[in-house]
Amino acid sequence: MTSGRDREPAEMIPRVHARRLPEPTRRHLFRRGKTIARVAGKRFLPLALRQLRHAHHGPLPASSLGPPLRRTFEDLGGTFMKFGQLVASSPGLFGNELSDEFRSCLDTGPAVPYEIVRRSIESDLGMALEEAYAEFEIEPIGRASIAVVHRARLHDGRVVAVKVLRPGIERVVATDLDLLQPLLDILAKQTGDQMAGSLLQMFDGFREQIGEELDLRNEARAMTHFRRLLKDVDLPDIVVPEVVEELSGPNVLTMEFLVGVPIDDLATAADYGIDPAPLVNQVVRAFFLMTIRWGAFHGDVHAGNLFLLADGRIGILDWGIVGRLDPDTHHFFIRMIEGALGDESAWDDVAAHIVRTYGPAIKEGLGLDDQELSAFIRAMIEPVLLRPFGEVSLGELLMAPQTQIAKARGLEAQSRSVRSVVGRLRAQRKLRKMAEAHGGVASDFDRGTFLLGKQLMYFERYGKIFLADTPLLADREFFTTLLEGPRRPGSGTSAA
Repeated sequence: MTSGRDREPAEMIPRVHARRLPEPTRRHLFRRGKTIARVAGKRFLPLALRQLRHAHHGPLPASSLGPPLRRTFEDLGGTFMKFGQLVASSPGLFGNELSDEFRSCLDTGPAVPYEIVRRSIESDLGMALEEAYAEFEIEPIGRASIAVVHRARLHDGRVVAVKVLRPGIERVVATDLDLLQPLLDILAKQTGDQMAGSLLQMFDGFREQIGEELDLRNEARAMTHFRRLLKDVDLPDIVVPEVVEELSGPNVLTMEFLVGVPIDDLATAADYGIDPAPLVNQVVRAFFLMTIRWGAFHGDVHAGNLFLLADGRIGILDWGIVGRLDPDTHHFFIRMIEGALGDESAWDDVAAHIVRTYGPAIKEGLGLDDQELSAFIRAMIEPVLLRPFGEVSLGELLMAPQTQIAKARGLEAQSRSVRSVVGRLRAQRKLRKMAEAHGGVASDFDRGTFLLGKQLMYFERYGKIFLADTPLLADREFFTTLLEGPRRPGSGTSAA
């Protein structure tokens, strides 16, 4: 019998079946909350005592908060590690110092005892570990937020990586979300703050995506799908590991082992004698190619998931999060690219889509008419796409709406006075409430554009390292040809 996956057309996004998260009991919420308080207390107590001893010198520098916060996240694991990965990969939003501090969150998590890993594999595959693998290394080679990875060798001699979900991770994540999301919701609704809203978006998207990540069959299907798509495009140096289907299941994923190091391991890259810049450029091109043509993309390409391979290629790992744009958001993204490449009418389309999604109140809140809104959006987005990475600041992009709201209310955006702060928060809160009432908050568009924005933040980090003089849309011929080519049905057509 031919499986549904085998019959799947190349244009179709692979089928997804999300694992349902359990409902945490009050007991679980209390215990996890107690653990969070204990760990945070342990990590921050020395800092608090230090502040008391040196109170006469004034407050400690903000940089002193980074190490205990990172250790707290690593100790707690799960959702906290996911957030740590976002911090590590987004210096434009959180600053270079804090991002560098959280770098270990990309590939370090709590250990899982070998016997538990063994039982998970045998239960999932329905066979003894020795039957599945000729050799299996006890020490993991990777400890991520929701899984650990071990190196093994198959009986036919192939070396593989075996990804195994952390036991009980579903309940830990569900409990963390139930504890943290209401707090962020209150913060976002009461202040309207852009950063709080972005964090709430992350948790909203994470709640939806984590169910997909917690069934490794989804990741296996995505890897097989994107391997097939890469055969049809001219990106020869990008590698997606091959899945060993007969040794994979809901909790275990066996795949080709790639020999290499994270892309930001500059010392090893130098030892390899490989220039990573052209490889990173291919990854960026692959992202735009997949997103424009099919409306789907790897949704978590932080530096820890980009592997510089010893043979001079680049591997893309961890396909647990795949962005899938609904047709309207897909068309919005395409029009945004067309606008940056010179189609003046595209910016009006982009602005109109935002107004349809969040309501006419968006214009009122920003104090802009239709034409001014179109120009404002263009002024925010166009530099990110057309300026060299070294000149781009996504942090400034994210703060632009707050600055404009303050300007519309006659307030100083940078002022720390009580009047200015309270005025800005009231205006932002009002705008958020109106957007929620219109249905834009937590919509497909809201989630899709957040995931796209998160990926652009990741690109900014290693773009500044390897492509400082290169804009995202540097190769206009490539993008023009791509926009003129075939796309996923239903995504709309260019107005150009």
